[in-house]
Amino acid sequence: MITREQFNQHCAALKGATHVIQWGGADVWKIGGKIFAIAPRVGEGEFQKISFKVNDFAYEVLTQKDGIVPAPYLARAKWIQIQSPNAMTDEDLIQHITDAYAIIVEKLTKALRHELGL
Repeated sequence: MITREQFNQHCAALKGATHVIQWGGADVWKIGGKIFAIAPRVGEGEFQKISFKVNDFAYEVLTQKDGIVPAPYLARAKWIQIQSPNAMTDEDLIQHITDAYAIIVEKLTKALRHELGL
C-alpha cells in the first residue's frame, strides 16, 4: 500500500490540485475547490486508509472486494475507502486516484477548467 507521503506526492503532481488539512488532520486534495481524495489521520502503526471518488460502475464493483468499503460520510456520492493493504495494488490505487481527479475535473464548469488551465 502506498504511504501517506506517496499519496500526497501523487496528488500534488496533478495539475491544479490543492491541499488542505482538515477534519482532525486529514490530508484533503481538491481541484477547483471540490474534493477528489482524502487520507485521514491515523494512529502510529495503523493502516493508512485512503478515500476517493469513483464512477458508479467502479463503486459497485470495488465495494464488493474485501478491504474496500463505501467511504464514511461520502458513500452517497460514490466514494470508497481502502481499509486494507491488500485491497488493491499500488498501481491500481494510483490510477483510481488519478481517475477520481478526472471525475471531479469533469464536474467543474468550463470557465473554471479554463481558469485552472485544464
